[in-house]
Amino acid sequence: MLNIYQILHKFTQYYIFLFIYGLIFIKFTLIIKPTNNTKMLEKEFKYYIENQIEFLKKYNGKFLVIKNQEIKGAYDTKENAYDKATSDFELGTFLIQHCLPGTLGHSQTYHSRVLFSN
Repeated sequence: MLNIYQILHKFTQYYIFLFIYGLIFIKFTLIIKPTNNTKMLEKEFKYYIENQIEFLKKYNGKFLVIKNQEIKGAYDTKENAYDKATSDFELGTFLIQHCLPGTLGHSQTYHSRVLFSN
């Protein structure tokens, strides 16, 4: 027969497993499941690529806010571009693109300070 400590130990293990499984499930859901805005942002990026040479002449080195295949603003820093874009538009409905020659500005890695502990 199990005593109270063994029951609590099994109970705790079970819920820790569910908690960790839930976090893993949420993480994979967020990575795998694309949002409805993904295709729109692909259009915005394609618009940038198709017009990159023209944009370089006018906005070289700037951070462009692109929405509805139109330049909504050009900023010196990505922070300024983000601040202005988020004040004017809903998140996920615009693209911030660094205007650089070639493929230099085509990707950016962002790191999070979120920690998960066991």
